[in-house]
Amino acid sequence: MSERQVFINCPFSVDYQDHFRAIVFAVIRSGYTPRCARENDDGAEIRFNKICRIIEDCDYGVHDISKTEPDPGSGLPRFNMPLELGLFLGAKKYGSKKQKAKNALILDREAFRYQQFISDIAGQDIHAHNGDVAKLIGEVATWLRDAAPQDGVPGGVAIAAEYQAFLADLPSLCADKQLDPDEITFKDVTLLAAAWIVATAKAAA
Repeated sequence: MSERQVFINCPFSVDYQDHFRAIVFAVIRSGYTPRCARENDDGAEIRFNKICRIIEDCDYGVHDISKTEPDPGSGLPRFNMPLELGLFLGAKKYGSKKQKAKNALILDREAFRYQQFISDIAGQDIHAHNGDVAKLIGEVATWLRDAAPQDGVPGGVAIAAEYQAFLADLPSLCADKQLDPDEITFKDVTLLAAAWIVATAKAAA
């Protein structure tokens, strides 16, 4: 990982867990440091302020606005992802010279679907991942590679294959740390993925 930080704005629901971890893995494998609202659990910090602080720190942002269906309990959709996308775009529009240099990747399940619920971003380039994890990794990896090319970083197809190998090793990695795979946090995933990537690279050298 490096000082180049990527803000990850995506659903944190159970049914999106594999996609979330795939984004984290792709960001690390591309040589960047992932950041998100789940990176710490400080009850003394207002969540909105924490998100603003993280966005301010990050030059790059991955925003997946694909989860728009109503919550089974409340019958209402969750608007956290569009809100955080708006904060990121607002920082780029109205912020300092550093903030104006921000670079965003906006993702949805289908091309042009976003026009039905957030048409104000119709002028943006929206990338579709079709709900497919490998496609999602490919979109993230390609975007980050174009943003700041560096040697030794493979393409999205290779990173997607590595991610599947990481998932296969994850139970044993968790067992070594006395962690249950279902209870690992964002920080756990980040550290486990980074260590696995380094160890795999050394073994292949």
